[in-house]
Amino acid sequence: MIRAIRASKTAAEERVVVRKECASIRASVSDNDNDYRHHNLAKLMFIHMLGYPTHFGQLECLKLIAPLGFPEKRIGYLGLMLLLDERQEVLMLVTNSLKQYALVFLHSYLSYILCSSNIVDLRIFFFIICRDLNHTNQYIVGLALCALGNICSAEMARDLAPEVERLLQFRDPNIRKKNHTHISSYSLQAALCSISIVKKVPDLAENFVNPVVSLLKENIMGGVGESIADPFLHIRLLRLLRVLGHGDADASDSMNDILAQVATKTESNKNAGNAILYECVETIMSIEDSSGLRVLAINILGRFLSNRDNNIRYVALNMLMKAISLDDQAVQRHRATILECVKDSDALIHKRALELVYLLVNETNIKPLTKELIDYLHVSDQDFKGDLTEKICSIVEKLSPDKIWYIDQMLMVLSEVCIMVVGSCK
Repeated sequence: MIRAIRASKTAAEERVVVRKECASIRASVSDNDNDYRHHNLAKLMFIHMLGYPTHFGQLECLKLIAPLGFPEKRIGYLGLMLLLDERQEVLMLVTNSLKQYALVFLHSYLSYILCSSNIVDLRIFFFIICRDLNHTNQYIVGLALCALGNICSAEMARDLAPEVERLLQFRDPNIRKKNHTHISSYSLQAALCSISIVKKVPDLAENFVNPVVSLLKENIMGGVGESIADPFLHIRLLRLLRVLGHGDADASDSMNDILAQVATKTESNKNAGNAILYECVETIMSIEDSSGLRVLAINILGRFLSNRDNNIRYVALNMLMKAISLDDQAVQRHRATILECVKDSDALIHKRALELVYLLVNETNIKPLTKELIDYLHVSDQDFKGDLTEKICSIVEKLSPDKIWYIDQMLMVLSEVCIMVVGSCK
């Protein structure tokens, strides 16, 4: 099918191929062909990504995730996340009294519904998710968490939040590391799912704060020496804390200690450590934080500016531009390092550093900063002189303390511009 679609020279030829394949898939669906169901769903996903309607295949997704086997569930959940979302009418049905059905009767109920119905009922998806969240296979639990985080409605998020919270706190006794921690392998998926649930139902945020803080503490202690136990889980937990603490002073206060531990105990000599520190800084800047922790975060960004990696320096400059509105004085302490970034050979870094310097200028530091910029204007690259000249003139125009100083600075800039123009004419 894919080869035939790619070989189509016009849109009309492509539509003919797609219509033919859809007709074949509909026939297979009508015949209830179990052997080719996963193959048909894979075709439907490709057709869906091309922009063609595939609503008739939604029920096939549920028929694949209803069995207990992992191979069927893998393709079924993937199709479900691609072909459905929480905005569709089939997933906006009311979930009243869903939990009155016992999970022990799930299999027979599903068999009846799937054989007798031609629409996707939210009850079916709800029951399958409930069962798979309690499955003994960790990979099936992970699939269910991933699907729940991607397409659940607010009603379903509220009903299944206790299950996700339980999985977030679950410690597998069969997993034993050197420090005897028992963090389960699907904690990462549970953290990701928790973010989606809290965004859909903000009232549930307080239920997740303590489990996330506890799990993050265990992950910090899970490192041996300078290593990090699970950097991906670390980062997802920090992002979840960012969502939980935004606009909530009590939640922010309860996570201050753990954020301080992450900021002070994480080593920055490896990429994983730098990624965790960056997420920690982002979280501190987003929550209702105390000034002391914010200063610690800005100092981490100051250390990033001295890193040899240009990517790390660039993201630090971006973050410092956001931090100015939160704590201008803490950013001012790193002014010398920022000025050195203006002189960097990398075009992106020196342009972003110049924008940051422009934001840092005020009545008290305008004279030394302007002097530094004009001195650098004499030796800067030709490609950068235009941007640098524009910023210097704007600073002098906006914050000049007196007319004499204003005229002196403008004359120095004009003389350098004249030299630049004469040089370009030669």
